Amino acid sequence: MHTKLLDRLEDLYPEMVKLRRYLHENPELSFEEVKTPIMIAEYLEELGIEVKRGVGGRGVVGMIRGGKPGKTIAIRADFDALPIAEETDVPYKSKVPGVMHACGHDAHTATLLGIAKVLSENRAELSGNVVLIHQFAEELSPGGAKPMIDDGCLDGVDAIFGTHIWSTMPVGEVSYCSGPVMAASDAFDIEIIGKGGHGAAPHETIDSIVVASQFVTSIQQIVSRNMDPLKSAVISVGSFHAGNAFNVIADKVKLNGTVRTFDPAVQDEIIEKLERHLKGVCEASGATYTFEYRKGYPAVVNHEAETNHLAEVAKTIVGEENVNKMDPMMGGEDFAYYLQEVPGTFFFTGAGNEAEGIVYPHHHPKFNLDEKSMLIAAKVLTKAVIAYMEDATNGIEREEQVENKA
Repeated sequence: MHTKLLDRLEDLYPEMVKLRRYLHENPELSFEEVKTPIMIAEYLEELGIEVKRGVGGRGVVGMIRGGKPGKTIAIRADFDALPIAEETDVPYKSKVPGVMHACGHDAHTATLLGIAKVLSENRAELSGNVVLIHQFAEELSPGGAKPMIDDGCLDGVDAIFGTHIWSTMPVGEVSYCSGPVMAASDAFDIEIIGKGGHGAAPHETIDSIVVASQFVTSIQQIVSRNMDPLKSAVISVGSFHAGNAFNVIADKVKLNGTVRTFDPAVQDEIIEKLERHLKGVCEASGATYTFEYRKGYPAVVNHEAETNHLAEVAKTIVGEENVNKMDPMMGGEDFAYYLQEVPGTFFFTGAGNEAEGIVYPHHHPKFNLDEKSMLIAAKVLTKAVIAYMEDATNGIEREEQVENKA
């Protein structure tokens, strides 16, 4: 069965490319997806797959019921785009000004649609069910995963698999990691309020820029001197806005930044210390402040058994030498919410190709990917699901044989 399914995916590769390019030309922003979920739902319905629309808001869930009893396994793909003006010269360039698929979600969706077609054609042979989760709004917190889960997309699901097609990793490679693989991604907004005045009379002011500068410098100690060095964390100030004239001392400064962690205890400690440092520098200078901290997606924590299963399957698709155990990364992903509910794993499929100039990172206006990565991802995911079902079924049969002998 494995060979038949993988060969069929080869046949369907041109269709996956066509689907991906259609989606690339017609991107939709997070929480603004209208045409994309309709297109996905109609494609699945034409395959005779049970479809639920509007799951969690804009999500689409398909159910392929196998002809034999067994586990129910989910595969997830996201379909939202980014507010980036595309700078590639591909013939299927975005038709929507200022919006593009700069993270590969078009490829994720096309890959899952290809898998859906192959599995639906062979549903009578499936030892279990497959849930196809097409998720909206991964790029923008609070994201689409949590509302889709709340709306029942994981009901009855025993395990879940997902991949991110990755342009900075060569096509033909697959990377995995058991345990924490992507960080919790939080944001903070701060306003420091001083007392403005003339640049020639600083003694009559409370210089908000000086206070804010002291704060930015001060918080560099939090990770380097207050955190356990074996527990990773990042604090980055991404924007610093104040004033509009060279000879005026600004009365206010606005700061924005992000915090990345893997350990909830470290996350809580950083929140406490950020405000402690902020309060300290403001009180010392007579300034006041506002502080807003927003917890984003939690850390993506892969389950060991499912991750090991995935790695072994991947080796049969791309070769053992092309399957790599990766280090955790500080980027965020709302796939984390699925893994908090059911066992599963999230892995990375290489999509870079230096010879073809596919070298730009995700969220770059010249981002692109080697479309052969879709076929690799489809094969790995399909075989991972089928093998997982078979392992579960064989395990149950062995247990029944032991009980009968007893």
